[in-house]
Amino acid sequence: MPPTLASLVHHSALKLTVRAGEDRLDVPVRWVHASELADPVPYMEGGELLLITALKLDAEDPKAMRRYVKRLVGAGVVGLGFAVGVNYDEIPQALVDTAGEEGLPLLEVPRRTPFIAISKAVSAAIAADQYRSVTAGFAAQRELTKQALTDGPEGLLAALAAQVDGWAALYDASGAVVATAPEWAGRRAARLTADVERLRDRAAPASSVVGGPDNEDRVELHTLGTGRRPRAALAVGTESALGTAERYAVHSAIALLTLTTERSRSLQAAHERIGAAVLRLLLAGHPDHARAVAGDLYGGLLDAPFRIIVGESADGDPLDGLAEAVESAAARSGEAVLVVAEGPERLVVLAVDGGVAVEACGEYAATREAGRASSTAGEHTGDESELVVGLSAPAGPIAAAGAYKQAEQALSVARRRGRVLVEHERLAAGSVLPLLADDAVRAFADGLLRPLAEHDATGRGDLVASLRAWLSRHGQWDAAAADLGVHRHTLRYRMRRVEEILGRSLDDPDVRMELWLALKATAAAE
Repeated sequence: MPPTLASLVHHSALKLTVRAGEDRLDVPVRWVHASELADPVPYMEGGELLLITALKLDAEDPKAMRRYVKRLVGAGVVGLGFAVGVNYDEIPQALVDTAGEEGLPLLEVPRRTPFIAISKAVSAAIAADQYRSVTAGFAAQRELTKQALTDGPEGLLAALAAQVDGWAALYDASGAVVATAPEWAGRRAARLTADVERLRDRAAPASSVVGGPDNEDRVELHTLGTGRRPRAALAVGTESALGTAERYAVHSAIALLTLTTERSRSLQAAHERIGAAVLRLLLAGHPDHARAVAGDLYGGLLDAPFRIIVGESADGDPLDGLAEAVESAAARSGEAVLVVAEGPERLVVLAVDGGVAVEACGEYAATREAGRASSTAGEHTGDESELVVGLSAPAGPIAAAGAYKQAEQALSVARRRGRVLVEHERLAAGSVLPLLADDAVRAFADGLLRPLAEHDATGRGDLVASLRAWLSRHGQWDAAAADLGVHRHTLRYRMRRVEEILGRSLDDPDVRMELWLALKATAAAE
């Protein structure tokens, strides 16, 4: 504890007597200053014990003393020491009364106590307090280091919470809570996710203070990591501002957690290389070798139905966001996930079918879709860079190559349709007609049917409509003729004209298929 007026009064060598402000002696003393100026306020910083002999003061004038004391109180002076036996044999009553009215502690300093003795006592007490704080800080650092080595980040958080007499929480790169100490702080930490996300957007290292006297606690937030983007964040909640020893503890925790995250970065790089090897083995049709290489890294991921997610972006940031969303969701639920970056613009993910990672992928894509829609509507969100994602159907290790191809097919469809995410299952369960909305398909259809359309434009028959009716009835003359309201011989004549104009035989199933798709593509474009 820093020195207080009470500790100075109880100092046996100083012989100080309290003449006013007895109820405010517990205030800390930052320094001691002696001044005989009529107005020493311009030279005060607040927290000082001011020592005077009243050499230039009319200490018996109540009005002058009221002005003098009010200015001292307004400047943050915590106490006034008056030396008796120099200019006044005792403290004038005008000063005693005014000090009592304004709540300023007034100490009587006997003649045998020099001002320098009081200054030395305060200086020694401040030095002792700082030494105790530094010693406590080193002890806290040793304890935090011990806990970090034995119990990891969870043990470190528990030790830190005990050191600051509050709570602590660790967040991952996405702003999700990873661990808290004590356990009851989990709900409080979760409410700060938005503040952590805002802090993450600032240049590292960054810190901020949330809350204050009117809130349940005061929380300091600090980013962790040495890179451009923080890899984690630390929250420390206390009832009041941190003292020197507590500040040492927090700084030690930041350093230890940063070392942990940087070490984790190296481990993560090795993990990613193993993941890339596992993926290559799966796609090459060697699931047993993939399991051998993976070991226990991915739990039962390679034994259960999984989905393959393929994402591409012209800008790496959306892929970083997708990877963070998937990995954070999996980490929070304890779910295994394999994430492989195939260059800065392509990402491949193996995730448990029906798991939280696949769900997080869908939610992230929906957010990007909404941002893209807002941008199209003229509301620029700053989040409009392109991202396309393809999601395979559930598959097992033996069918990994097929699932990868499905994801790429879905990715291609997403790109053509201007969508962020397309699931392969939706394509298989739906119609092929939306796939005909491609410019190349429409160009092919227009070129194939143009001779028939030009023939119809001369008014010499309705070959396009007749062809559509005949194909829709699978070449049944009577049914198709009835649909058109013409005789079947008329329809036969028109189909021969179609063959003559196109130079193709309608007996060929490939020709019939191409003509039918061309008709559908033309109809879809109308």
